[in-house]
Amino acid sequence: MGTEPGDEAGPRPRRAYPGSDLGRRVARRREELGLTREDAAARARLHPGYLEYVESQAGVVSMEALAAMAEALETSVSALLGAGTEQPPGRGPLARGPVLEELPSAECREKLASGGVGRVVFSTPNGLEALPVNFRLTGDAIVFRTAADGALAGAVGGDVAFETDRIDEARSEGWSILVRGVAELVTEPEERRHLRETTGPHPWAGGERDTWVRIPLGVVSGRRIRSGL
Repeated sequence: MGTEPGDEAGPRPRRAYPGSDLGRRVARRREELGLTREDAAARARLHPGYLEYVESQAGVVSMEALAAMAEALETSVSALLGAGTEQPPGRGPLARGPVLEELPSAECREKLASGGVGRVVFSTPNGLEALPVNFRLTGDAIVFRTAADGALAGAVGGDVAFETDRIDEARSEGWSILVRGVAELVTEPEERRHLRETTGPHPWAGGERDTWVRIPLGVVSGRRIRSGL
């Protein structure tokens, strides 16, 4: 059986603290080469169980092991660590046997419940505009905060669309959810206090953003692209 490089007695191995996508990048590159986990582990002189750990948990990995994996997978350490992640998403190759499917409404709600960043699309005198917001799902509505004199505050009372998504660049997979509804002000003091103290969201942009807006879940749809293999 192989061992992780650097297990021998001597100086403590240097450590890499990769992002959570490391395991997916390793697995994707291995699949591109048509290698089983055992094949790739043998190439890198690693135990197959260790490679499984890297692919499934993406914990702390030694630089020596990372270099061995890169050589075995005919790539570079920087590529495995996500060099170029500042590039716009969607530039990678197609997934193997891609499948496009509709998301059930219950799954759409489940994904919205995790919150995060989405985009509000609304009309302005100059045409359509889309702005990112930090949001939460509260009850049956998307909730976000904005400035009282901002463009999003001007969308209150009008039809809007809200979109959020997640992209797995390493596997060329992802999902998106679209909500259509009418933007409303949150005016009830107790509800505002509850949102401020317990739920959020907390806008990354900072500043005075004390206008709370909700988008009731009117029409909700979602799609997912996944590998069929």
